[in-house]
Amino acid sequence: MGITWRDSLAIGVEAIDNQHRELLSRFDRLLNACESGQGADELKSTMSFLEVYIKSHFNDEEALQKLHRFPGYEEHRAQHLYFIGRIRELREEVNREGILVHNVIETNNLLMKWFLNHISKVDSELGKFLLSRNS
Repeated sequence: MGITWRDSLAIGVEAIDNQHRELLSRFDRLLNACESGQGADELKSTMSFLEVYIKSHFNDEEALQKLHRFPGYEEHRAQHLYFIGRIRELREEVNREGILVHNVIETNNLLMKWFLNHISKVDSELGKFLLSRNS
């Protein structure tokens, strides 16, 4: 069932698109682990990766927004903060209760639904804005 990069997800900013590819690669790894019954083992690794990588990725996006005075900066940043908070909550739950099936499912849902929606809609608008400024 995995997930792979599609050109339709590209926002036209190479550095950001490369980071999105890396994130989707990690999500794919988690999905494949779930399919083979190894989701619990992969979940902790994915969460550790996300806690570091996602902050760096969001910082890069936000720096571009500030530099180019993107009008949707505040709303975009709020969505980033929401995602970071949800990952933190899931990590705390796993640390408190151990890895349970619902943790794996909830993490997969968050990654797939929120992140893909964020890239295809919110980041896409950012890409259009940045590309229009370079035209």
